[in-house]
Amino acid sequence: MKKISKSASSQILIIGYGNTLRGDDGVGYKIAEIIDQWNLNNITSLAVHQLTPDLAEKISQVDTVIFIDAIYVTDMNRAKIEIKTISINRKINNLGHHNNPEQLLSLTQAIYQKIPLAYWILVPAVNFNFSESFSSTTQKYARVTLEKIKIFLSDQSLK
Repeated sequence: MKKISKSASSQILIIGYGNTLRGDDGVGYKIAEIIDQWNLNNITSLAVHQLTPDLAEKISQVDTVIFIDAIYVTDMNRAKIEIKTISINRKINNLGHHNNPEQLLSLTQAIYQKIPLAYWILVPAVNFNFSESFSSTTQKYARVTLEKIKIFLSDQSLK
C-alpha cells in the first residue's frame, strides 16, 4: 500500500464495527472506542454494531475512511491482520442491516458523488460465542492494529 500524505485539513473517519456481545466479533467496535479516546484533530472514530446506510453521509464528508472488523481464523499459524484498499461495489443491493464497506462506498458515491480513499482492516478472531471479552489471540491483534493505526495517523504507510 502506498504511503498517504495527509494535509493538516485532511479528514479521516474510522468506523469500527461488530457485535460486542459475541466475543471477538466486537473487536472493531472496541478499537474505534479506544481511538475516539485519543481525541485527535481531524479524526472521527465511530463504534457501531453494524454498517448501515446512514453512514454514507459521514463517509462523504471525509478524505479517508478506515473500516475495522473481525475476521474468523481457523489456522493460527496463518493468522494475520489483513489490510485492504477497497473501492466501490458496482452492484448496490441489500442495503439493509448487513452492509459491507464496498456497498457503503457505492451508496456514498451514488448519493453524494464522492468516494474517499478507503481501507478495510480485518483483525483475526477465534471466539464468536456469547461473551463480552476477547480471546488472547484477538487481544494481541487488537494491540497490533492500534499500533498500525497510530503509525498511519502520524502520516506513515498503513502496512
